[in-house]
Amino acid sequence: MKRVRLLVFNAALGVLDYRLPEGMAIEFGSVVIAPLGPRQVLGIVWEAERLKAKEVPDAKLRPLLEVLPVPPLRAELRRLIEWTADYYCAPMSAVARMALASSAALRGGTTTTEYRLTGEEPTRMTPQRAAALDALQGEQATIRELAELAGVSEGVLRGMVGAGILEPVTVDLDRPYPAALPDFAAPDLNPDQQAAADAFIAATRGHAFAPFLLDGVTGSGKTECYFEAIAEALQLGRQVLVLLPEIALTENFLRRFEHRFGVPPVLWHSSLKSSERRRAWRAIVQGQAQVVVGARSALFLPYANLGLIVVDEAHEVSFKQDDGVRYNARDVAVIRARFESVPVILASATPALESMQLAEAGVYRRIALPDRFGGATLPEISVVDLRAEVPERGRWLAPRLVEGMKQRLARGEQSLLFLNRRGYAPLTLCRHCGYRFQCPNCTAWLVEHRFSGRLACHHCGHEVPVPEVCPECGTGDCLVACGPGVERIADEVAEILPEARVAVVTSDTLNTPEAIGAFVAAAEEGAIDVIIGTQLVTKGYHFPELTLVGVVDADLGLEGGDLRAAERTYQQVAQVAGRAGRGEKPGEVLIQTRHPEAPVIAALAAGDRDAFYDAEAQARREAGAPPFGRWAAIIVSSEDQAEAQMAARAIGGTRPDHPDIMVLGPAPAPMALLRGRYRYRLLINARRSAELQRVIREWLDALTFPQGVRVNIDIDPYSFV
Repeated sequence: MKRVRLLVFNAALGVLDYRLPEGMAIEFGSVVIAPLGPRQVLGIVWEAERLKAKEVPDAKLRPLLEVLPVPPLRAELRRLIEWTADYYCAPMSAVARMALASSAALRGGTTTTEYRLTGEEPTRMTPQRAAALDALQGEQATIRELAELAGVSEGVLRGMVGAGILEPVTVDLDRPYPAALPDFAAPDLNPDQQAAADAFIAATRGHAFAPFLLDGVTGSGKTECYFEAIAEALQLGRQVLVLLPEIALTENFLRRFEHRFGVPPVLWHSSLKSSERRRAWRAIVQGQAQVVVGARSALFLPYANLGLIVVDEAHEVSFKQDDGVRYNARDVAVIRARFESVPVILASATPALESMQLAEAGVYRRIALPDRFGGATLPEISVVDLRAEVPERGRWLAPRLVEGMKQRLARGEQSLLFLNRRGYAPLTLCRHCGYRFQCPNCTAWLVEHRFSGRLACHHCGHEVPVPEVCPECGTGDCLVACGPGVERIADEVAEILPEARVAVVTSDTLNTPEAIGAFVAAAEEGAIDVIIGTQLVTKGYHFPELTLVGVVDADLGLEGGDLRAAERTYQQVAQVAGRAGRGEKPGEVLIQTRHPEAPVIAALAAGDRDAFYDAEAQARREAGAPPFGRWAAIIVSSEDQAEAQMAARAIGGTRPDHPDIMVLGPAPAPMALLRGRYRYRLLINARRSAELQRVIREWLDALTFPQGVRVNIDIDPYSFV
């Protein structure tokens, strides 16, 4: 009899032993179905010596039921799963689940039925059918997915099938992707770019672990450089993973990729249809997907023959997962490259301080692109002191910025206004009684969105219509919007420049690939005069006629308790400044601030990035903050406030007495109520030499908590709410 150790997809059980039935063939990494009580569970066969399990006598072992028809997870991926679970103090089953991210793909090849419009007009038109006809032009998907897209019931669509308005289409779920062509449109690189590309090509050819930091100013052609490494990997028959921080960036990237390689890459992100995820997963695991472009979850997919990893915009905070397994995709990408023995390229115009320190220490090889491509110059940056250059009463744009926008409009050039705040105003109150609209589920104000006529919470999604009277005192016409959001700035621009064509670019207005594509096309064609946006517009876009960037409130990111506030502010402002003057015309950047003396603002104005990084590194070194020390957070939450508080006190009362570890708290989290759960935080500061994860695990494993209490560990936290 053979005993098999299984990592089962049940976090409470984790690891169980089973019996291998006669005639069943398995390998380490095989994906299997096993019995668990009256149910069946998914599991992965693992090396017994690497996982501890409760000892069960051979006679009590139940047999495995089935080996699924997919290639076993390779040893390199199993080591990555182990490392991620250990480093981020997460259940191994939760990490492994990301590798098997399409349950439908585990059952082998098949076809499915999707539906599309026939072009026939309905003999009986209803409001629901009209909505479906508008929403489903050019779409093809399952009935359920089409119903979600159209916002109608499945019954409405089935009626449209019966009426001949929708027709079924049989789709081969495993149809191959078109092959990318390495030599389709090879670029003409300048000497700096060619030197960078040559280094990446040599490393790709060498098939050994080689971490690079590609540090290039905005517009320097970083993408073209690592595209040459991708071309080399394609020539060698190896797969490539490109990680992007946000789905919003993929549309622009896809166009550039298709222009270079003749076909689009394989996409992986949360917005894919289930059939698309299934097709992509199977192509990846079989080695047929050549280049995969995706969000952070694409990092754990089971690539058959990985040859290169690229992390674009590697400084981006959105690479850090803030729930579930709280991993940083930038850092885990480097670890995966090490296990797979492949090069990894971290590309950024504003690298994270941690990456810069590793480059200085010689761990990463830094490749610099100090100049823009094609002779374009970096924009001139000026600071607008809002204490001296005061905007008109009731407005938020200083006279100098307004005048600059008028000049660009007169010359047929474009302006961009950056404010990292969605909606119309961050706070709405009653001028009569002072009532403030707060989310019932979170410690947060409701944000007014005038485009949709709603008050919304940006943390839990709670929405209510804007009331006609104050719910506290009943007074009508008394609500006051406090502070600016992008919608309010758009209203101000409409008053100042009534003839200007304005686009508001946020996750609310550009939430589909089609909407993003339409915006990019309109901006490139000169159909937009003023772009007003949040961080979505700070990176990835190239508009040759965009010559003025105005940062509406550079101080916004410096507020609050974010330990990386200065670095984030520098990165955001430098990135958005990089949108200006990318063509032949020179660019100008105006930074509005009430704190021009702040080191980060002064560094931006002087264009002295090295001075900023040096000062920030010194401050971090003195505080024992990353990369010179370690941070971790323990977040305790419950729907019962007293229960959460007692659990947090129990953790704080048993804190470890360790010379290299300091524990702060517990204290109510800045976001003390989030999605209906009361929250307390402990913050841990440790020397780099401390075995932080082991100490935390031993500390918490000795405690038990009520069923309603959740205790989450965040290693290297980026969010402090």
